[in-house]
Amino acid sequence: MGKSRAVRRLSQALGFGLLVAATACATSGPYVWADDYIAAVEKHPRQAYLIAIGDLVAVRVFGHDDLSVRERIREDGKISLPILKDVDAAGLAPQALGEQVRARLKDYVNAPVVTVTVEESRPLIIPVLGEVTRPGQYTLEKDSGVLEALASAGGLTDYAHRDRIFILRRQSAPVRIRTTFSGLSQGQGRASALRLQRGDCVIVE
Repeated sequence: MGKSRAVRRLSQALGFGLLVAATACATSGPYVWADDYIAAVEKHPRQAYLIAIGDLVAVRVFGHDDLSVRERIREDGKISLPILKDVDAAGLAPQALGEQVRARLKDYVNAPVVTVTVEESRPLIIPVLGEVTRPGQYTLEKDSGVLEALASAGGLTDYAHRDRIFILRRQSAPVRIRTTFSGLSQGQGRASALRLQRGDCVIVE
């Protein structure tokens, strides 16, 4: 299917807002097979959870209930804390946010002890685009894989290339991860173990 036809199809199905997202996701170029990507990732320790917009966090200052809060991260990535006002939070690990709050509180509290916990994370929302029955953005359960995303979008169309399913992952260096439908559905290799992350986009060509 030509690119112009694909764009028209996405435009009709998604509307302008999601078409912008589709354009951002639908990049071509180099890719890595899912098995190779997983093998590379497993060589490095798992990164700490990073706080994101929409997360509900509890900031507790030991012995100071008046300074302790439960706040949801705003769209600007900040939370409001007593005395300190706005504090950057999105993109930080809970421990890093706690250290930041502790450092700023030292001017007001003697030897503050601060803990930060994520009480509720925002939903996993994944765009599923290209040759699927219902292109769109879908809210998935935490730790969902590509099969769950494809099922939410109604499965593949008759035009889909079953060996050209991609996950566009936006990390420090964006990467296109390629897999196949048979690999996912039959558990061939390790592709079925790949979990989707926030910011991922699933594309079927």
